[in-house]
Amino acid sequence: MKKPLGASQLVAVLLVAGLVLLPLYSQLTGNVFVLTMFTRIVILALAAASLNLIMGYGGMMSFGHAAYLGIGGYAVGMLAQEGIGSGFIQFPVALAASAIYALVIGSLSLRTRGVYFIMITLAFAQMAYYIASGLARYGGDDGLTIYKRSDFAGLINLSNRVQFYYLCLACLLGVVFLIWRIVNSRFGLVVQGLRSNEQRMQAIGFPARRYRLVCFVISGTMCGLAGALLADNTDFVSPAVMYWTRSGDLMVMVILGGMGTLFGPVLGAVVYLLLEELLSEVTEYWALIMGPLLLLIVLFGRGGIMGLLGRSWRD
Repeated sequence: MKKPLGASQLVAVLLVAGLVLLPLYSQLTGNVFVLTMFTRIVILALAAASLNLIMGYGGMMSFGHAAYLGIGGYAVGMLAQEGIGSGFIQFPVALAASAIYALVIGSLSLRTRGVYFIMITLAFAQMAYYIASGLARYGGDDGLTIYKRSDFAGLINLSNRVQFYYLCLACLLGVVFLIWRIVNSRFGLVVQGLRSNEQRMQAIGFPARRYRLVCFVISGTMCGLAGALLADNTDFVSPAVMYWTRSGDLMVMVILGGMGTLFGPVLGAVVYLLLEELLSEVTEYWALIMGPLLLLIVLFGRGGIMGLLGRSWRD
């Protein structure tokens, strides 16, 4: 006899089904805006899921994760500016650049713990922000306009809203599947063990820094993919995407949905960005409403929305 679905599994199934069917709803109702909005949500959900890998499963509280969004975006924008429009070149370069930057940050920041780790990741993100602001050739503070989206040799047309949405959704689901494989592998179990009891894992013989560094680089590379997609989505990239407040937004999405859960960051991104959109239409002081709402969810919904649903299901 098959075990019935738990609350988190049921929510995940409904969430994926809703995201898959969204373009159909958009076409039937003629609501183009909802598809545009959810394309952005899916991309940022991918970035939040990548942060969850190190924060939720690895216990590494990175406050500079948005740097990879900017690096991935600028890789696409700078290559497009130089006349290289092939997505088969732009996206690998975006992933490689994000991986290298994550390797540099991780090599230095993982020598520290706690607030020092947080401050080093924040410092590196701000450094990337100021470097991008000083790139006069690529727009500087004003940002860089991308006049033509990535070209994938006719296999997919990123100018088509539906095709681009499904590309972003496929990347999100692919990343979530990869994270699931990682956290359930021997490597992932070691990373989670280091979060719980680093001294014991080192005593067994596992090199803590090496495992954490690999996990950190994988997470940064995933976020670089989100940055490349975000640049194509907005046809624009600016230093603002790397600012520390964007990293804070990603952290809120992960905590809101549920750290250390597979689809928690995706649900957190959907709820957070929908609340932001709805409240901003009601009042320009929407942040004054959003803040207490998030605070209540965090205080009374330990484990985020996924944890709250799980307890309600059991009760």
